[in-house]
Amino acid sequence: MLIGVPKETFPGETRVALIPSSIPALTKVGLEVLLEAGAGAASGFADSEYLEKGAKTVTRDEVFAKSDVILQVRGLGANPDAGKADLPLLRPGQNLIGFLEPLIAVDEVRALAKVGATAFSMELMPRTTRAQSMDALSSMATVAGYKAVLMAADLLPKMFPMLMTAAGTISPAKVFVVGAGVAGLQAIATARRLGAVVQAYDVRPAVKEQIHSLGAKFLEITLDSAAAEDKGGYAKELGEDFYRKQRELMTSAVAGSDVVITTALIPGKPAPKLITREMVEGMGPGTVVVDLASERGGNCELTEPGETIQTGGVTIIGALNLAASIPYHASQMYSKNITTFLLHLLNKEGQLAFNLEDEITRGTLVTRNGEIVHPTVKEICSGA
Repeated sequence: MLIGVPKETFPGETRVALIPSSIPALTKVGLEVLLEAGAGAASGFADSEYLEKGAKTVTRDEVFAKSDVILQVRGLGANPDAGKADLPLLRPGQNLIGFLEPLIAVDEVRALAKVGATAFSMELMPRTTRAQSMDALSSMATVAGYKAVLMAADLLPKMFPMLMTAAGTISPAKVFVVGAGVAGLQAIATARRLGAVVQAYDVRPAVKEQIHSLGAKFLEITLDSAAAEDKGGYAKELGEDFYRKQRELMTSAVAGSDVVITTALIPGKPAPKLITREMVEGMGPGTVVVDLASERGGNCELTEPGETIQTGGVTIIGALNLAASIPYHASQMYSKNITTFLLHLLNKEGQLAFNLEDEITRGTLVTRNGEIVHPTVKEICSGA
């Protein structure tokens, strides 16, 4: 069975779906890897490294024409414009695995079904212990949380740590992290390593212990948030009244912070607006907001996705695709996730054998045999 890895075509995308060190795990079970020449170059992986591990380099057309399985970082849906060029290259029954944005990319999902591709979405990976090694969203969130702190530290006109110097004592920077998922927890850990005083808030009271374990303070906001998490471990939408009360209680925390990092996302929904214009106006000059929810409109009311703006002395970073800004390690993590998932889909003979009784396989399968088969995605597409 042939596994194809095309070069990513989304603007600014520097990651690659498979790195050289992941290839032996595939060849060991009888798979062969075809790589579009130069696919790993932007991530720091030369074609020669792939060849040393047993891959073959070919053209993009050959990758799609010969491969049984296509591995991508951004498949159609997560690459809505440039990804359309790959549609004519896909064939019925061909398997596609990657980020596909199936909860919002309705037209693209329909197009994948129409060409007869069997598509698996890495975004839909269950948040379970068994699927943890395949959870690419968490891997990329780790990278984003880390980079968000470095971006804030670079722009903040203060140093993060407390320092005792001959010129006097330098007070530590104060960082407020909104959302303690994977990105938020990594932001907390990175800010703490740099010496900042960190407090964090999440609607899920259960993460309080995790926040404390990283040396940060948990901001206590007493609200009824029992329904803040779904069965899959993802955040749920709680309604505008809840968010209004939350914003009122967060105002003082934002005003007292040098850096605010927001990470709150709800799958398939616009990002909740948690940081209002009034909150930003209450921040001091030189302070920084890094909005990791920019791709869904942002958690800050003033965020301009993809732009860094200043308003009233406050810098607001509308961060997009931060994982691609550290492509070497982001690709390393993604490659491990997607390789583990591909091996999960194989039987003992090294052939694809979809066990739809398995929650991982069933939960990530979007299209098959010309139909949209994922219940949630099917419902969204039928109602759009």
